[in-house]
Amino acid sequence: MLQLIVASGATMDLNQLRCFTRVVQAGGFTRAADALGMPKSRVSRAVSTLEAGLGAKLLERTTRALSLTEIGREVLDRALAILSAVDDTERAVLDSRGVPRGTLRLTCGVEFGMIAVNGWIAEYLARWPEVRVEAEQTARLVDLVHEGFDLAVRIGPLEESRLAARRLGAIGYGLFASDGYLARHGTPRTPDALERHAHLAFSGGAQRAGWRLLADGASAVDVALRPRLRVDNIFALREAALAGLGIALLPLRLAAGAPSLRRVLPRWAPAPVPVHAVFPGNRWLSPKVRAFVDLSVARFDGAPAQTATGRRRRARTASEA
Repeated sequence: MLQLIVASGATMDLNQLRCFTRVVQAGGFTRAADALGMPKSRVSRAVSTLEAGLGAKLLERTTRALSLTEIGREVLDRALAILSAVDDTERAVLDSRGVPRGTLRLTCGVEFGMIAVNGWIAEYLARWPEVRVEAEQTARLVDLVHEGFDLAVRIGPLEESRLAARRLGAIGYGLFASDGYLARHGTPRTPDALERHAHLAFSGGAQRAGWRLLADGASAVDVALRPRLRVDNIFALREAALAGLGIALLPLRLAAGAPSLRRVLPRWAPAPVPVHAVFPGNRWLSPKVRAFVDLSVARFDGAPAQTATGRRRRARTASEA
């Protein structure tokens, strides 16, 4: 095992650093042991040995919680940098072979995971037998570096940061209603006519205040919402539209799975929402990450890989949205 000598003359090995960082990332010894495939006692012993070698307490332990001490936060940052450098060296060797392998840790939103990412993961695993995937689908904003994730799929515009990003594509939206609703209430022919219809609204993001609709050669139109239903789940919104409760603004790829929904005002729609893969900008882009991102770009609109190459973008500095 590679040993590191610190200024005090104490030694530590990479296994101790990996155990310590994974305990912090996992929020406890039990989950860290599961993630590392090691007995809990061995993980606890490695962290205790690290603390003894440094002569400092890194973690405050109680029966219910685990937290970093002040020196523990500093050691964590330095440990992550050391392990990242070691991983980059290993990845450089693997990259020369060009074969994706190892565990890919990714995160994305729950709903977009169901709409698209789960399918990408299935194809990724089928194509590359030497990889494994750990996926966390959550609404929370994940700290990729400190929580040990390789990449995140994020929806919306990005801000500047030390993270790098690659554009996967954009989500198109449209207005939809069921055949039954349109038979009872008529089909609106202009955006102004939407005010006389029942609205089904998504409670998150930019759609909360209203719908801003655009059309080629026309000025933007803002539709104020007085929704019969406001819900924070896009699948529930689609079900409400299918039930004939009103007109909903839905992702095109989600509405495509419901043949009984009809597009309303097809010339009018909000601006597409960009989707990016983001990853730590100071890390070697390993074959396992590059392979997943390439597949995601190719499959974003359900197109064959050879027709999607024109949509690929160079990585750029960006933050998680």
